[in-house]
Amino acid sequence: MKWVEIQVKTSKEAVDAISNILYDFGADGVVIEDNSIDFDDSDWDYLDEKLVNEMQSTKYATVKCYFKQGPSLMDKINLIKERVDRLSDYNLDKGPGVVDTVDVDDSTWYNWKKYYKPIKIGPHIVVKPEWEDYQAKEGEKIVELNPGMAFGTGIHETTHMCIVKLQKYLRPGADVIDVGCGSGILAITSAKLGAGHVLALDKDVMAVKVAKENIGLNNAADIVELRENNLLEGIKASADIIVANIVADAIISLFKDVEDNLRPGGIFITGGIIKERLDDVMDSAAKSKLTLKEKEKMGEWVTLVFNK
Repeated sequence: MKWVEIQVKTSKEAVDAISNILYDFGADGVVIEDNSIDFDDSDWDYLDEKLVNEMQSTKYATVKCYFKQGPSLMDKINLIKERVDRLSDYNLDKGPGVVDTVDVDDSTWYNWKKYYKPIKIGPHIVVKPEWEDYQAKEGEKIVELNPGMAFGTGIHETTHMCIVKLQKYLRPGADVIDVGCGSGILAITSAKLGAGHVLALDKDVMAVKVAKENIGLNNAADIVELRENNLLEGIKASADIIVANIVADAIISLFKDVEDNLRPGGIFITGGIIKERLDDVMDSAAKSKLTLKEKEKMGEWVTLVFNK
């Protein structure tokens, strides 16, 4: 079996955003190569000034992950390229923004595969790679994915927090809208938790294809409805829960539509907010009729929960 290593050359500033994009499309972890080093003269007997200057001037990093070759791989790669290109729209320096691929043979993958094990998130959800055998314990629901190959803990902080919040607030039979569904993991999680209907939206046609594949893998197609759509534009459906794990600028523009689509007493869970943009998001929220219930931070990221 063949694998493909995806390499994204980017700025240090955009490493977290690039990592989040790769996680969205199935990477179970990422490798970050950053050759810069912070030097403290007091800790060294001798420093080569030329070498120090060269290393400290490094502005770029490479983020890597691995995917199994398959019919949807080119769609994933093209969509990753599109999303990397759009980072500048959100005031992020993407640096070179170059996405390269390298073929990797099965023997290399064997050495990486051992790092993938089922990951429990919150009290009920277990995310597992499709090749791992796992017997769900009482109360557990399995979300099955075919992740990429790389070191890492498995789920990006923003996705992790949204999954935890869905377990806290989703009640059986609830109607859910997943805005910017990406790989579909939050829509699938909602279905596993007992949602009556999930409307999963993404404006990228290739993202919809990838999500459809994952929804099929989890036998959730009878609950999750997929549509190609930009945020909530033109959506008339109402929901008990709206979840949006996207980026700060998109969230800022989303509050008015969330007010219209969220039922009274409903919950809006939103992640993907880099901590430097939290104040901007909160300023927009203050102009809405939504009330902040929770704020959680993990690493550089913030997830918010609002109530209508």
